Amino acid sequence: MSTVVLLLFTGFGLGALYFLVAAGLSLIYGLMGVLNFAHGAFLTLGAFTGWEIARRAGSDNWGTFLLSLVIGAAAGAAFAAFTEFVLIRRLYQRHIEQVLVTVGLSLAAVALFDGIWGTDPVFIKSPAWFKDTTEILGARIPNDRFVCIVAAVMVLLAMVFFLKKTRYGMIIRAGVENRSMVTALGIDVRKAFTLVFTIGGAAAGLGGVLASHYFGYVSPMLGGSLLIFAFIVTVIGGLGSLTGAAIAAVAVAVLQQFANFYLGGTGDFVVVLALALVLLFRPTGLLGRTS
Repeated sequence: MSTVVLLLFTGFGLGALYFLVAAGLSLIYGLMGVLNFAHGAFLTLGAFTGWEIARRAGSDNWGTFLLSLVIGAAAGAAFAAFTEFVLIRRLYQRHIEQVLVTVGLSLAAVALFDGIWGTDPVFIKSPAWFKDTTEILGARIPNDRFVCIVAAVMVLLAMVFFLKKTRYGMIIRAGVENRSMVTALGIDVRKAFTLVFTIGGAAAGLGGVLASHYFGYVSPMLGGSLLIFAFIVTVIGGLGSLTGAAIAAVAVAVLQQFANFYLGGTGDFVVVLALALVLLFRPTGLLGRTS
């Protein structure tokens, strides 16, 4: 029983990281129709920025950790806003060019990170509480899993509130449905779309800092490795559905953990198999649009 509980909570924590990356992907694609293959670079920059803050502060307390979260999210948001303003804004409805540009940016960003921070993993110092465990039904759960889960839930609630309850959220949703009409009303949709990219980048940067503490290190390839599973989560959950991404993130991570433990480390294979089944029998994903 304790093993099952441990695997579940480990899966929930990993699923929280997947969601933080997939949320930005789902938001950007669902509202703007852009498949952003450079999204992992936002995560990696956030992780390295958070590490730099902790290193320069010279401490591993809660204050430093929270500051690294804020600065990491800001770094991801700034990089995302720059990407949309300089590169993507001229390429809406030009999907092949979007793929080429974002893939190229991803490769260039990895090379840049290699040049600045080196190719070797950099190990992270976390607050002492992160190293402790909490007992639940006989299982000793690492505390950092709870931090990831709480952060993911807060991001999901904040995104849903923003889209449904704020003025800019309504402008964004209206602009997606009929951009010409919104523009005719004198509203600059371009600013709203830049804001979408910025929010997605902030979530990725936040996820990068949390991922560095979850895995205990940060490297230039961290974002790329998580991006693969984030794309899988986005497709399974349904392109453009935040709720679908959240459900799929938990399902994929838990399935991966149980398969790794009980099926001899075949977690990645089982996840890809699940993706193939979804594409075969429900191509729109769990909560994707059917039209």
